[in-house]
Amino acid sequence: MSKVKSAGALVAFMWFAYFLNYCDRQAVFSMFPSLKADLKMTDQELGLVGAMFLWVYAFGCPISGYLGDRFSKRLLVVLSLVVWSVVTIGTGLVASGAMLLAMRAAMGVSESLYMSSAVALTASAYPAARRSRAVSMLMTGQIAGTVAGSWFGGWMADRGQWREAFFALGAVGVLYALPYFAFLRRVEEPQTDKASTTAGITFTALGRSRTFMLLCLVFPVFVFGIWLLYGWLPAFLHDKFSLNQADAAFNATAFLQTATFVGVISGGMIADALFHRTKAARLWLMVAGLALSAPCIHLLGNSDTILVTRIAATGFGLFSGLFIANIFPAAFDVVSSDARATAVGVLNFFGAIMSGFATLFGGMWKQTLGIDRLLSITAVAYLAVAVALIIGIRCLFSRDHHTQNPTS
Repeated sequence: MSKVKSAGALVAFMWFAYFLNYCDRQAVFSMFPSLKADLKMTDQELGLVGAMFLWVYAFGCPISGYLGDRFSKRLLVVLSLVVWSVVTIGTGLVASGAMLLAMRAAMGVSESLYMSSAVALTASAYPAARRSRAVSMLMTGQIAGTVAGSWFGGWMADRGQWREAFFALGAVGVLYALPYFAFLRRVEEPQTDKASTTAGITFTALGRSRTFMLLCLVFPVFVFGIWLLYGWLPAFLHDKFSLNQADAAFNATAFLQTATFVGVISGGMIADALFHRTKAARLWLMVAGLALSAPCIHLLGNSDTILVTRIAATGFGLFSGLFIANIFPAAFDVVSSDARATAVGVLNFFGAIMSGFATLFGGMWKQTLGIDRLLSITAVAYLAVAVALIIGIRCLFSRDHHTQNPTS
């Protein structure tokens, strides 16, 4: 098998695992009305369902990223798939809100092993000029998984079979681990200098990249909005437009995620094309994504009809895709190749911490401040970090990129 074909097959195998990753983590959010009734949970406790997963996931990400730079990324991604699939099956057995929270914490630990190594392994299979396209293709697994998991979870919950939904999703993951591992055994993994990737040296090197540190501030703001939508948009539409759980999940994900798919693919292709003109192309596309997403996320919470809501969701998905496609490739432009998995882990740490607050605040303030006002506040924050990123491009990027790529 040629190198090009091997790289393409690698993306395909990683894609389906990432698809399952998001199916398993997202299905629960479209079941909130059923979980609230069956497990006697409050809105605040439901908010903790998302927060618990994300906070545990956050603290696992830097550790898993470091492990990915020290040990076999191939083994880590397969191990992660098996463990989170078993946890998904276990989620179908819970008998109380406390047990559900415990399972979500276990899900956070198991899924944190996957992301850092998956992105780094995919990026390493392609040259810098094609890296955004490769990573953006992997990111579409997140999009498809969010739609499929949310719809399937809502559909099964409407049938009174939310437990069976977790059993089915987990079983698919366990079965997929077999061909996944068989393929990855044949994939050549990039060698790293283990002596140069001790924890202290790796994290210190990341801290010296001022552009990377800026991304660690920008990324959490972006994903706060994403997870506010992932966690509460189905329930928000269920209440606002009197939809059943399946229809609410469909309207909360299908338009947004279909457009995100287009935005992610386009963002990766445009970034790689513009990379030959300016090495900061990925960062500029992230600025555009933030600035254009802001009015859309405001409209998502403040539209009066389901049609306008769908249009706003489509716009948000399209423009946010520009950001999603380029956040990790942009980081790889300003960090060492030996620290890529760690860089993804650190970014996910900050992102997941803030995302946990998004789902928690949604539950805490659903009846007072309201999801609509939270989305409007998020829109303002998007514009603020877009300005910060422009300043970073002008003042920080050139030095950091040249440090990591002295010949470019």
